[in-house]
Amino acid sequence: MAKTVEEIAEAMLNMVTDAQGIKKLKPTDLIKAMRELYGDEADKKLCKGAIKELVNSGKCVYTYFGGSFIELPHRESAAND
Repeated sequence: MAKTVEEIAEAMLNMVTDAQGIKKLKPTDLIKAMRELYGDEADKKLCKGAIKELVNSGKCVYTYFGGSFIELPHRESAAND
């Protein structure tokens, strides 16, 4: 049974959360990990849809530092909350 975009997005979010502060993950790292974890149940198109859902929902953001990475949103230290 094929995985849904939401299931893949949740697995990717857990991976990004676990790697936060240790390693920055590229979108290709997430897609490769999901392909290894779920095999044919998670194709490349489904994984890209999951990344899009994570970014559109605000759970993750794209960052750029010599390459594109998927990370949890940062809180600016100068923010007046």
